[in-house]
Amino acid sequence: MTRRSRTALPPAPSFGEPVAQAAAPEVLDFLSRRRSASALTLGGPGPSSAEIEALIRVASRVPDHGKLAPWRFVVLAGDGKAAFADRLEAVARSRGDDRAVAKLGKLRTPPACIAVISRPREAEIREWEQILSAGAVCTTLLYAATAMGYGANWITDWYAYDAEACAILGLSGAEKVAGFILIGEPGEPPRERERPSPESLTIIWRG
Repeated sequence: MTRRSRTALPPAPSFGEPVAQAAAPEVLDFLSRRRSASALTLGGPGPSSAEIEALIRVASRVPDHGKLAPWRFVVLAGDGKAAFADRLEAVARSRGDDRAVAKLGKLRTPPACIAVISRPREAEIREWEQILSAGAVCTTLLYAATAMGYGANWITDWYAYDAEACAILGLSGAEKVAGFILIGEPGEPPRERERPSPESLTIIWRG
């Protein structure tokens, strides 16, 4: 059984309150070993309602130029997630798309999923920055769920881009799925994958 941290979050700072900052080497250690878990290995028990609320609270603290909150969350768990997957399967079968049906295994297997919906606002802030903020939400959810002791995986797949699937999820206008964050008890430790060389991707600009 995974040893899960169930430490409650500290109270949220009040508006205008100084927020103390301190070195956190344990966070650097965590990030240096972070690894997504395979969605098909994630089983129950999943996060509680209180844990999901905590994850969303943490994820809502990402950088957000203009304080627009250009994203929202759709929690899929239990019967609700099963019903969503069933409706997606009906769409895929109506098209004779067995491959799309098979891909729903990643959604069905984990006990919980938090869909992050990008919703750019009409504002002076460039849309690209708002979309990047939604990506930061996905990343933070992934990290926070892992820090709780769960396995987590960020996916999109066909139902993130399909118009009929997005309508089932309740998207409208310019909204898009930034990611489905799948969360559950990891059935096995994820194995390290090949990583890019930082040196090959970095230059020191000297003018």
